[in-house]
Amino acid sequence: TVRAQFPTASAENLTAVAALEEEINNFYATTTDAQTVARSVAWGQAVADAVYRWSLTDGGNGGYTRSFPEDYAPPTGVGMWVSTPPNFSRALQPYWGENRPFVLPSGDGCPALPPPTYSTLRGSAFYREAWEVYTTAANLDEDQLAIARFWADDPGLTSTPPGHWMSILNRVLVEQNGTLDRAAEAYAKLGIGLADAFISCWKTKYAYNLIRPISYIQDVIDPTWNTPDITDAVVTPPFPEYTSGHSVQSAAAAVILTDLFGEDYAFIDHTHDARGYAARSYPSFMAAANEAAISRLYGGIHYRAAIENGLAQGECIGNHVLALRFQGSQVAPLLVMRR
Repeated sequence: TVRAQFPTASAENLTAVAALEEEINNFYATTTDAQTVARSVAWGQAVADAVYRWSLTDGGNGGYTRSFPEDYAPPTGVGMWVSTPPNFSRALQPYWGENRPFVLPSGDGCPALPPPTYSTLRGSAFYREAWEVYTTAANLDEDQLAIARFWADDPGLTSTPPGHWMSILNRVLVEQNGTLDRAAEAYAKLGIGLADAFISCWKTKYAYNLIRPISYIQDVIDPTWNTPDITDAVVTPPFPEYTSGHSVQSAAAAVILTDLFGEDYAFIDHTHDARGYAARSYPSFMAAANEAAISRLYGGIHYRAAIENGLAQGECIGNHVLALRFQGSQVAPLLVMRR
């Protein structure tokens, strides 16, 4: 299943998968009788095949081949998203919100509150949101800049935003000496939550098609403004602004991990050690989610409304995951996270 789901995996990664498979086979060859191993392998492969075949029908299969579809024409008009510097790319995955979710009834199963009404008038709610981005990004202290960089999680350079939360779970399971069944449940729940978070967020993004801060600020406040030059941290990604993907997926992850490990589980995030970024400490998963969310304001990527309403949207998704019945587990109570 891993090989099938990642057809573009590098030779290095495929070698690592093969080595892990060989290690597992060798372990059970010396600890379990051959008939049990054979039956177990056959059962596991059958389950994996069923899951994979089901995944082919969700609308997102092979999505990497159509990341920037040429048949998509973004709507035009006042306050609408336009492509952004420095690359002015086409819209990324505009149809992703139509994919079949795991636990939500549809991509709009956890709707976000609407953003502030677009306006260029000084003193309007929308202008104030843009002004906050403009002044914040221009006056970052060292810690805020570090936060913007730490959570940027740029595709192609890092494990991406959902990979960041998987990295956090990896380390927590090691710290907890997690058993196989415990790890399987944790990875399944987090994976489901992250997947539905991006479907839901993308459904919202392309429903509102809201202009990015960089475009608004250059049009209305300061035509010379350019976030990469100011923060040297992040570049505005090529899709509409509202809601914040970092906020939605981080809140969903925090709800799920809090249910699994506790509301006050303190941890150190070493995700970017290899990049030379200092590890960051958090008193809880929601504290990390809040920091991931506000990092996009520091980077000049999102207005505050997209962040705060995105967090609420993510909490809704996380609670849908908690309602799943895993064998041997009880339905979890609704979690209202402290922000």
